[in-house]
Amino acid sequence: MKAWVNTARLYLGIESSSTTHLEKTISGIGAFIGMYLVYLNANWTFGQELIGNIAPQLVVGSMGATAVLLFAVPHGVLSQPWAVLGGHLLSAFIGVSCYRYMPAGYFLPALAVGLSVFAMYYLRCIHPPGGATALAAAVGDKQITDLGYSYLLNPILLNVATIVLVALIFNFAFSWRRYPAHIAKRRSVPVVQQSARIHELTHEDFSAAIRSVDSFIDISAEDLSELLERAKFHAETTAEHPGEVVEGRCYSNGKIGSLWSVRQVIDAANHPHPDKDSVIFKVLAGDGNYQTGICTREEFRLWTRFEVVQKEGHWVKVADE
Repeated sequence: MKAWVNTARLYLGIESSSTTHLEKTISGIGAFIGMYLVYLNANWTFGQELIGNIAPQLVVGSMGATAVLLFAVPHGVLSQPWAVLGGHLLSAFIGVSCYRYMPAGYFLPALAVGLSVFAMYYLRCIHPPGGATALAAAVGDKQITDLGYSYLLNPILLNVATIVLVALIFNFAFSWRRYPAHIAKRRSVPVVQQSARIHELTHEDFSAAIRSVDSFIDISAEDLSELLERAKFHAETTAEHPGEVVEGRCYSNGKIGSLWSVRQVIDAANHPHPDKDSVIFKVLAGDGNYQTGICTREEFRLWTRFEVVQKEGHWVKVADE
């Protein structure tokens, strides 16, 4: 029976909860405060009565889904300010445009949502509630569709600005929930040098790491394990040092975690003697970010594993472009 239940859980995608009761409670309280202040601000701004029938154009329903992301998954990629702001505004614009310029019918809402997903992908602002925002603009209540493009300012921009501000302030009260994720201060974890690592990482290690964060992470231990295996295979088949170090190009040391670093060679002596052939580099990402340094060209070549370039916001090997 237990085996059957476990199999059913896997097929249904029910992930084991790794957060504490405190974290779950904080998320619920945050969502309550966020939505309450969204309504309160809309009421204060436009003088509507909160008690009784609230004008539907004051608060768009997709803000409820946004509240889930901002307060239950504050460090998620889909929860970050640009995703929230760009996703909602872009989807609202597309929804209004579809309503105004496309014929009514089943095709209209489908086109509004489909185009929103397509556009959010390219502008790097994927935010699931944006689909609901586009849908409301295309086939929502008449009080909403009659707003036209002013729908982007009220309620969308007003709602989004309020809930993002609340998320920033509320999450700041908890050291492990800083928002946006860029300023999150995780608990310090001792760094184990590569030479001191004698054990292979296991599925249980990933599960323990996820539990230690005490915040909802939208990836399972199984997915992390698979990513690790793919990364190890990729590393084993491409392990080498570059044959030369060229000014202006960027290089990675190929490490993981806090040891990873990307440097750009910004100047070089080009001296015929190896001991005097120095290079000046700047750290562009990872360990020592924004710092500069100097070393011999050979020392730099042995430090680096491969040349990299930035592509769509990610550092990739030149050979993998």
